[in-house]
Amino acid sequence: MRLGGFAVRRLGGFAVGRFCGWAVLLLCLASCVKGEDTSDTKRANFEALWTLIDQHYCFFDYKQQSIALDWNAVHSKYAAQVSEEMTNQQLFEVMTHMLAELRDGHVNLGAAFDYARNWSYFEDFPQNYNDSIVQATYLGTDYRIASGLYYKVLPDNIGYIRVPTFANAIGDGNVSVALNELSLCTGLIIDVRSNGGGEITNAHTLASHFINQTTLIGYSSHKTGPGHNDLSSPHALYLDPATDGIRWQKPCVVLTNRQTYSAANDFVKCMKTSPLVTLMGDQTGGGSGMPFTSELPNGWSVRYSAVIYYDPQMQHTEFGIPPDIPLQMSGTDTRRQRDTYIEKAREYLRDRELVLR
Repeated sequence: MRLGGFAVRRLGGFAVGRFCGWAVLLLCLASCVKGEDTSDTKRANFEALWTLIDQHYCFFDYKQQSIALDWNAVHSKYAAQVSEEMTNQQLFEVMTHMLAELRDGHVNLGAAFDYARNWSYFEDFPQNYNDSIVQATYLGTDYRIASGLYYKVLPDNIGYIRVPTFANAIGDGNVSVALNELSLCTGLIIDVRSNGGGEITNAHTLASHFINQTTLIGYSSHKTGPGHNDLSSPHALYLDPATDGIRWQKPCVVLTNRQTYSAANDFVKCMKTSPLVTLMGDQTGGGSGMPFTSELPNGWSVRYSAVIYYDPQMQHTEFGIPPDIPLQMSGTDTRRQRDTYIEKAREYLRDRELVLR
């Protein structure tokens, strides 16, 4: 996600800062759940938040296994910090610390004076993306724009599409226009580094132009009751190939980093099903839960993951998808205003083209 407009400070795994308006529009805001009526005290609001997450959050079993999360122990730790004498800001910070234990970028707490969000999926990792270098060295000023797609033919006849977000509408017509312009290229790079998500339908629209048959892209499971194990049986999810416009039939490299998150993570999951696609870069940031929203007695908003999306092998992607070819940015390349990822992808596609001749 683009983070402009926040004065950010760190709080126990959450970055907390002044809320600037649009940041609540983080990918798939799916539903609203009203919390139970309780008295509006500091203790009541704390307990309402803990209980809401306890009964509706979908990843407890997975995170108990993967990061040893004990939600009851979390309650004991933070409940001891709550008193009626504390300010609303102090209560907010205690709640923020508690929610940070989930390590979930789709978990947020919002008040009139602040908005907390978890950036643990990328903030302790190399960025592996420099927008200035991509703009100056590769896109330049003569690239074309098809809604959310920025595209250009690179000098070695490799196509390049930059997708900075899935928040902007992407239709079959947009994708086909771009792919038609790049159709004589020997290979294609799709760059979704630092794409923090948006609308999953936009991600699926783009991915549908890279498959030729109805394809299993994963499974979903939703909460059915208050218990941590109360989840529905997995429901198979399929993606149909685009029937309107061009479908790409040549080698393609998808570039990822730790800020490839949410709907962008789902895009990578879909693209991985295509035999023509190679994932290159760093592991994605993850974010495979569909977020729902609720409200505390004091009016603060809470967002949390309530639906799990798995990959086709029924594996979690909540903490990311590993690349086929791992990469890290080279300091030497950066000083020379070169992007290691793009250069390696070009080299890989040129080699593939020679093999396919």
